[in-house]
Amino acid sequence: MITANQLRAARALLNIDQREIADMADLSVPTIQRMESSEGVIRANVDSLMKLVSALENAGIELINPGAQSASGGRGVRLREHVVNPVTRSVR
Repeated sequence: MITANQLRAARALLNIDQREIADMADLSVPTIQRMESSEGVIRANVDSLMKLVSALENAGIELINPGAQSASGGRGVRLREHVVNPVTRSVR
């Protein structure tokens, strides 16, 4: 599961806007906007969520779920080390 806060934080770590994450995940900008305006856990169809999580992971983002090892507990995101440049698709 991913929350709206995690998505916004992940975009901030990658220094990308909504259009760029939409392109990376092969989703529409309105879909990303709806996801980010969610309260708590993002509610979307499974295919869209899988595309989003996969795109974030490919860009070097590690989603931290409750109970996962972290210094302060709770949810969050972490940028993996040794990620040179996230691969983005060009907009045509």
